[in-house]
Amino acid sequence: MKTLATPKINADSNHKMNLNVGGMTCAACVLHVENALSNISGVVSTNVNLATERATIEYLADSVTIDTIRSALDDAGYTFNGISDEDRERERLLRAKTVETHRNRFLIAGFIAIIIFLGTMKTWFPWMPSFLQNWYTLWALATPVQFWIAGQFYRRAWSAAKRRTSNMNTLIALGTSAAYLFSAVITLFPNLFDVEGVATTVYFDTATIIITLVLLGQFLEARAKDQTSEAITNLKNLQPKTALVVSNGSQRIVPIQQLCVDDLILLKPGERVPADGQVMKGFSEIDEATLTGESMPTEKTIGALVYAGTINKSGNLEFRVNKIGKDTALANMIEMVEEAQGSKAPIQAMVDVIASYFVPIVIAIAIATFFTWFLIGPEPTLTFAVLNAVSVLVIACPCALGLATPTAIIVGTGKGSQNGILVRNAESLELAHKIDTVVLDKTGTITTGTPSVTDIVTTETAENEIIRLAASAESGSEHPIGIAIIKCAEERRIEIGEPQGFRALPGQGVQANVGRFSVTMGNRKLMKELDYPLKQLDKVAVDMATDGKTPIFIAIDEQVRGVFAVADVLRPESSASVAEMKSMGLDLVMLTGDNSRTAKVIANQAGISTVLSEMMPEEKVAAIRNLQQRGKIVAMVGDGINDAPALVQSDLGIAIGSGTDIAIEAANITLVQPDLRGIAKSIKLSEATIKTIKQNLFWAFFYNTGLIPIAAGILYIFFSNGDVPSSLQYFLGNYGFLNPVLAAGAMAMSSVTVITNSLRLRRFNMS
Repeated sequence: MKTLATPKINADSNHKMNLNVGGMTCAACVLHVENALSNISGVVSTNVNLATERATIEYLADSVTIDTIRSALDDAGYTFNGISDEDRERERLLRAKTVETHRNRFLIAGFIAIIIFLGTMKTWFPWMPSFLQNWYTLWALATPVQFWIAGQFYRRAWSAAKRRTSNMNTLIALGTSAAYLFSAVITLFPNLFDVEGVATTVYFDTATIIITLVLLGQFLEARAKDQTSEAITNLKNLQPKTALVVSNGSQRIVPIQQLCVDDLILLKPGERVPADGQVMKGFSEIDEATLTGESMPTEKTIGALVYAGTINKSGNLEFRVNKIGKDTALANMIEMVEEAQGSKAPIQAMVDVIASYFVPIVIAIAIATFFTWFLIGPEPTLTFAVLNAVSVLVIACPCALGLATPTAIIVGTGKGSQNGILVRNAESLELAHKIDTVVLDKTGTITTGTPSVTDIVTTETAENEIIRLAASAESGSEHPIGIAIIKCAEERRIEIGEPQGFRALPGQGVQANVGRFSVTMGNRKLMKELDYPLKQLDKVAVDMATDGKTPIFIAIDEQVRGVFAVADVLRPESSASVAEMKSMGLDLVMLTGDNSRTAKVIANQAGISTVLSEMMPEEKVAAIRNLQQRGKIVAMVGDGINDAPALVQSDLGIAIGSGTDIAIEAANITLVQPDLRGIAKSIKLSEATIKTIKQNLFWAFFYNTGLIPIAAGILYIFFSNGDVPSSLQYFLGNYGFLNPVLAAGAMAMSSVTVITNSLRLRRFNMS
């Protein structure tokens, strides 16, 4: 087997480290690991996730070492399995080894348990060899299961006991030991507990089957945990291993680890993009579904950005690398998803508190159960007292309780990432479904954020000729309006000429010679100053301005021949997104720094009735604070630097992925695709995740608490005469006492039920 080197701490990793921790089995284990790590000198905060088997610590630089971490975890009874993500192959092998270990333990224990069961039930299986029916043989077979295969439970229970705490392992160790030791005493002294001719029997089969079922649950959990991390695994697998670098006219294949910023990459059809960069040559379509969730490929021409992990569909592209490694959009997405999956939802705090009291209470109930039936139970009292106490200990193991919340969070955030919704932490995911008011920025959020030509009105000259002359004249300009006109020509595939004598007129327009024509582009003020008659185009321009658009006139050889309307237009999906949010009962508000006329026009087009315009960043913050003071739970959606304060002030900040890094950093949720439909999707995903968590907690509490009275023997009230129906006697015996084996089965199934329910989120319809 490959030997893996122990990684070293990177002191420059922003004082945060993700650790892989082995040996955690329940919610109580999470608390023990958190306490162990928190007690390390230099550790500032700790967060432990049972489902991912990961601990995240924040620490002071140079104050924490691997040895101190390993020692702290060892003392607590857990295993340090390295730093997460420092070696992906190491993590993969560890996961595979964990699954294999659980499987082998289960198979060995299961094989022995079957033999013991067949030997114990000699009346059912008389054909079994007599030596297998001998109690000493059964004792010999049960011993390695009890103390070798199940040794992990004793080690972890002892570690907890040394810290004066308890966990699931405590319950299993106590329960199975009671059945085993009771049976051992009966084996040595077979007549010791005979009462009035009622012969007792051994319960080695009970102890071994309980252990087998617990191990089965652990095996299924290990496999299911691996499935819950599928989203992360898939994202990591998007990164290609090599890239084709072009240098000095030659090509060479290099590992992506050796790529540098400014390298020139040749990307062929069907290949994945190895790094983020800007297209320098070629034309193609890129499938960006892995990052954006959109199925339609995106056209890429010179100047367009490409992102690591996406797929080139058609032509050859040459692009220059601008981001590599952990700086790429893909790496940032992976980091955000992992942080979200490792974080705790507020609802988990309640679970942690319950877990800290749950195990001691269960032990107390088991002790009370033992003495109750020993003093007042049917004969043989000791036998029933022991078995009922064992049932209580086993059925109450809080495995499912510890998995209820984190498994749902993992699957929910993974589902979100697959659909272009990046959730920063579990708290944000839990909060999203409580939102009742959505505040939307205008520019770049409801609108595209870039001016576009919306209308063209001409007099005598053909429209395409007007566009050609206008775009040619503006080709020397860097003004957004000029860029919009040039883009209009490109979309219509109109060839643009080279302007001569270009002259920019700040605040008014431009002038240039295009071929034999003298072209002037500008606003109404410029045309009046030049004394160019506007005629009927003046009224057209007034109507455009009334609609919130900017009119730009074109004069050819000192004659006004047309007018362009330029505006920041609605995103195609904005109106439908607003309608959907309204149907969900959400209140909508638009905040913008733009003038009131334009703001009202855009709001009417989008279907938003409440508009606050001409607002500075601090005024946006005040507006959100005012909504919160009125009892509203507010989500702010924005994309710009000026939106960052409002995003922070809101209860839930949602950033558009095409926006600034500052806005994205300030937000709780990032929509990778600039598509407002992601807002409703985020809320629906939150609702589905919280619903799943509540279902999980119900099942966990149902198994762990609802069945405790039955395990304690409450059904004896109805069957005190020993008249349990024959069909139920295997489950309840003669007096209504729950078979400890069934208690173990219920405990194991509780974890499986919780994980399976969480995995259902992968099929959740986001539309």
